[in-house]
Amino acid sequence: MADIRPFPAYRPTADQASRVASPPYDVLSSEEAREMAGSNPHSFLHVVKAEIDLPAEEAQDAPKVYAKSAANLQQLMNDGVLVQDAKPAFYVYRLTMGDHVQFGLAVGCAVQEYVDGTIKKHEFTRRDKEDDRAAHMEVLGVNAGPVLFTYRAHDEVRTLINRFIDGKAPHTEFVADDGIGHAVWVVDGEQDIADLQRVFAGIDAIYVADGHHRTASAHRVRDILRAKNPNHTGNEAYNHFLAVLFSDDELKLMGYHRVVRDLNGLSSEEFLTRVGEIFEMTEVPEGDTPEPASHQQFGMFLDGKWYRIKARTGSYPADDPVNSLDAAILQSQLLEPVLGIGDPRSDKRIDFVGGSRGSGELERRCNTDMKVAFAFAPAGVDQIMAVADANEVMPPKSTWFEPKLRSGLLVRSLKD
Repeated sequence: MADIRPFPAYRPTADQASRVASPPYDVLSSEEAREMAGSNPHSFLHVVKAEIDLPAEEAQDAPKVYAKSAANLQQLMNDGVLVQDAKPAFYVYRLTMGDHVQFGLAVGCAVQEYVDGTIKKHEFTRRDKEDDRAAHMEVLGVNAGPVLFTYRAHDEVRTLINRFIDGKAPHTEFVADDGIGHAVWVVDGEQDIADLQRVFAGIDAIYVADGHHRTASAHRVRDILRAKNPNHTGNEAYNHFLAVLFSDDELKLMGYHRVVRDLNGLSSEEFLTRVGEIFEMTEVPEGDTPEPASHQQFGMFLDGKWYRIKARTGSYPADDPVNSLDAAILQSQLLEPVLGIGDPRSDKRIDFVGGSRGSGELERRCNTDMKVAFAFAPAGVDQIMAVADANEVMPPKSTWFEPKLRSGLLVRSLKD
């Protein structure tokens, strides 16, 4: 079962929502965040990346960053920019990117279900990143940014969402500078809440789509706060954490591409020969899209030309949910044995390009600081679920979800 709980969110006033809402903390560098926040004191970047408000000598001092984050959050509340709802609620969160529209439910998800495996993961997490987000969460006393979860499409959930929003104007609605539309409806009727909890109690599993470190950190914070509370009952707010749940058939994934700085000592001709020995390889005709149309094949950009390379039949285990993934195939057949990229998490010769920037960005990188690029087809939600169901993990940098949820539209207290 999936235990979801309503919560009284802190939300920006309707006139301030577009100024408050910010990209997630982990998709921007500190420099990019500083530039984006600019002269906007209400940007939630001042909460999730408060190093932008500190002098350079203090920006790497984690406790000072967390303290500044907490002070900035409190200031938004004191100024009436963030206001807490009067009673617990669920929230419908609509994302719009061009013709693509998806509807999520913002809820409190149970930490214990992450521990027990009802909430399933598909990535490893790094201890240092967990440490950072757990400390940030504990000092602030809130879930500052939502995680993105998915579940298998469920007709009754869809019917309920339609009931909540049909004929009702959103409580918050705006289009961000990147063109993504965001809208939020408050669902606080007792019967509506009970209906959602009843339906989700019958859902066997929820899957982490985007936000593994925030999810793991919520577990860490639950344990810290539980240990500090001699009167712990299990009903405290810290036993749940902020997530937005989307049906699997509404999520949109995009390719998560690779760029490599050099050819590991090979000439271009030698490298192409090696690639042709491993993959089926053809040049992409001028005017054709270089991005692959299906899995087990890639677009490759080298010396101003696009090639299409395809894994040979029998060169990978088709029935293995992990090793049949595109990222695993390219890593095991080309990146490691030919280009010498042993650990893509730590090797400084490889970088990753996600989202809608696509082939144009790959070409730009190869014309500036990189030598060769590989374009990927988007991973499928079914692949993610298969890996999670098998208690396995995806290769690094396998999934890129877009559009992204914004931080600051819904803030969940760990105390109320």
